Amino acid sequence: MKFISWNVNGLRACITKGFEDIFKELDADFFCLQETKMQAGQCDFSPEGYEAFFNYADKKGYSGTAIFTKHKPLSVTNGIGIDEHDHEGRVITLEMPDFFLVTVYTPNSQDELKRLDYRMRWEDDFQAYLKKLDAQKPVIVCGDMNVAHQEIDIKNPKTNRRNAGFTDEEREKFGSLLSKGFTDTFRFKHPDEVTYSWWSYRFRAREKNAGWRIDYFVTSERLNDKIKEAKIHTQIMGSDHCPVELEL
Repeated sequence: MKFISWNVNGLRACITKGFEDIFKELDADFFCLQETKMQAGQCDFSPEGYEAFFNYADKKGYSGTAIFTKHKPLSVTNGIGIDEHDHEGRVITLEMPDFFLVTVYTPNSQDELKRLDYRMRWEDDFQAYLKKLDAQKPVIVCGDMNVAHQEIDIKNPKTNRRNAGFTDEEREKFGSLLSKGFTDTFRFKHPDEVTYSWWSYRFRAREKNAGWRIDYFVTSERLNDKIKEAKIHTQIMGSDHCPVELEL
């Protein structure tokens, strides 16, 4: 079973950059998107053989998530059931017979870390949400988690130490999630590989491969023996992020 996650940085913009061909070529069972930046009715992408679920932010042109699935879910939930967090379209959960699939677009701590306190509350609440699901059946959570966990996951760790996405606080929260019975699938399969999933549009960062690995598939530890492969498709353009893949 093949899962893809991609922060498309605007689905309508990505469609003008070859998204439909990439979607077909990757041919996933589940294709999860973050930062769709759209409202209902603003995009008519409806691939044959897939059912689509969207979670739109209240604010137009901001955030938003989507999942395209070949397999009918038992139920679909938007958000995590906490009003403070559920107006930005950041989470969709599909309940499948044998697992939960969660796609997430984690809030960015922003310049000067003005949203770091909020981000910490989000992390605690989101982790509690995942643990509650995990108590029922295994969880597969994917998306732009807006943190480079270790120094291997970022090109310039020293100069980024107190920047959003590489603060000690954010990295500790990611480590805390893993310590609660979850696996970073890419690092599980490729412990020493240096590969990134996001590059700034500034300073020709992608050309120089000055990137960050901030897009993940994280799974319940009890799925470890089912992880066949985890990939990062660095060659695929269309966004400032590239797609990441999990094969179970």
